[in-house]
Formats: sequence, structure tokens, C-alpha cells
Amino acid sequence: MSKVNKKEIIIGVTGSIAAYKACDIIRGLKKYGYNTTVIMTKEAEEFVTPLLMSDISENKAYTDMFGPVREWDIKHVSLAQAADLILIAPATANIIAKLALGICNDLLTCTVLASRAPVLIAPAMNDNMYSHRSTQDNIKKLKSFGYKFIGPVKGKLACGTEGIGHIADVEEIIREAKKTLS
Repeated sequence: MSKVNKKEIIIGVTGSIAAYKACDIIRGLKKYGYNTTVIMTKEAEEFVTPLLMSDISENKAYTDMFGPVREWDIKHVSLAQAADLILIAPATANIIAKLALGICNDLLTCTVLASRAPVLIAPAMNDNMYSHRSTQDNIKKLKSFGYKFIGPVKGKLACGTEGIGHIADVEEIIREAKKTLS
């Protein structure tokens, strides 16, 4: 089912227990020929490693805006310009709030704000965090910017309860990414 596709998808991975799902999302997108480049927040590194993300995406996984200089390249700008889609999966309440407020204090937020590519967000968090008025206000604000959301869905949460906040199904995320790019 693999086909050649020159589209570039930036995968933003944030500090959620659902970070491991990014591996399956990347594999699924690569199956359709998309090139994937991962940007991880520092919090994401508590759940998955840059080495794992690099191996699966077959590209360098970026974690830091200010790494050692090997070439002249303003990384968040070059990544932003290359992106045909930015997919943040999983997206925490923290990253949603930072984007809604225009806070650029890491490579992922800077890249999103520097890009003109469509943004697709797959939230994953505790149900109380998701339903909190501030999170809902931030989602509403991001939707007004044209950002798209997929999920979350009702399911088993990391805290042991069941509720809305479980990341959307991997196949649904892949399908929505393909639809956004078409």
C-alpha cells in the first residue's frame, strides 16, 4: 500500500503517557509515503526517546532549539517552511494553552507559530483537564485560528479512570492527516 509522496509532516510529541502512540502514527503515515520529522518537547522525553523517534521516522528527531551549531540554519524556521502539515499527537493541555496564547518557549511552539502549514491536534489528557473551562477556551481559540482537532475519545486514562481524554484511534488520526493534506 506504500506509495511515493513528497509531503512533509512534522509530528509534535508532547509529555503525555500517550507519547508511545506517535510511533504507530509515524509508521502509518510512512506507509502512505509521507516524510515525517519529529519535534519532541522536553516532557515527551520522559516517555519516549529521541533515538526511538529517529529510528521510526528515519529522520533526526529534534528536541532543542539551541543544540550545537553544525550548519547555519534557524531550525524552527526551516522546519516550519518545510512542513505541509504539523500534527501534534499527543497534545497536552500545556501545549494547547501555549499555542493559544502564542507562547514560544520551545522548538515545537516556535515551529508551529513560524509555519503557514495546517495544524492538526490530537489531545490526550485527564478528563478533568480536558473539560476544564480554560482548556475548552484554548481549543475554541485555536479552532478560530483554523487549527483542526481530532479527539479525544472516551477511554481508559492513565490515572486509572475512564473518561474523555484518551487520544483518538491511530487510524483515525492518520485518516484525518491524509484528509487535511489532500
